[in-house]
Amino acid sequence: MTTGESDPMSVLGRRDEVTCRVRDVLDRVGSKWTVTVIHELGSGSRRFTEIKNAVPGISQRMLTETLRGLERDGLVERTVHPVVPPRVDYELTSLGRTLLESVRTVLDWALEHVDDIDVARKAYDGRT
Repeated sequence: MTTGESDPMSVLGRRDEVTCRVRDVLDRVGSKWTVTVIHELGSGSRRFTEIKNAVPGISQRMLTETLRGLERDGLVERTVHPVVPPRVDYELTSLGRTLLESVRTVLDWALEHVDDIDVARKAYDGRT
């Protein structure tokens, strides 16, 4: 990248293949389910049911789609153990762990400002 392109906002303002790929990554890591699943896997390997029980409101289908997408993107590793009944574990890859601190920062921010957002929404909705 040239000097002007090192700024993330410059990159996002362009219309080219790099921008599309960056937006695709942002779509994945910015989804509410991805953030929550990454956070949950941050404390170690989990089975599917453990993740589902730890993520309120997620359906089995959505968790399956989220985990498949994260595995495809190299953020989560799926391990099938050759036992009866089959056991499958999910854990963050080294690439996935690089995202963990950012996810925790976003979650901390949301927890800190959830009341502020509620106030702003009520004020906005009161205007309409």
